[in-house]
Amino acid sequence: MTSVIESAFEQLDQIEGQLSRCSILDWFGEAPLTLQDVASYLMFRPERYVRNRLHDGPAYQALVLCWCNGQRSPIHNHRGSHCGVKVLRGVATETIFAKAPNGLIVPVRSRDLPQGHVCASADEDIHQVSNLQAGGADLVTLHVYSPPLLRMDMFSLDTPAVHEWDDPVNDPFALGGGI
Repeated sequence: MTSVIESAFEQLDQIEGQLSRCSILDWFGEAPLTLQDVASYLMFRPERYVRNRLHDGPAYQALVLCWCNGQRSPIHNHRGSHCGVKVLRGVATETIFAKAPNGLIVPVRSRDLPQGHVCASADEDIHQVSNLQAGGADLVTLHVYSPPLLRMDMFSLDTPAVHEWDDPVNDPFALGGGI
């Protein structure tokens, strides 16, 4: 018997090579996983947001990201990966950055992504995702990265130096089951 999650990813599993942003966005429209569908993959930590492995495909990885209130990703790019995001619970705040003439980065805009919002970015887009909601609310987002995003470039507002960043991925079932 095929699970809801396995069924949802059957279409993406048929695509060879890197998924385009359009194919990821189309998939989000056709296979709308809900918070209830991924409930066993929800794992939060007070010290940082958590990337929980949901599904590995031939040319992509799907993760459920869990953000306690006030948590942010580092400022980063996707270093060769295309990424699609769907907000499953809460409101995410995305801040977009550009490189200034002196090599530093500067924020150019921020936007709130409400529950149900779907968007995509390309490999060199520099951004930060944050949970800045009122009332201490948690945030849950679903991400599809193609190819899988294991290393990123991390940026700072204080220096033009770019650092390689390994963002750990949790496998809730390898760690003794989801919550």
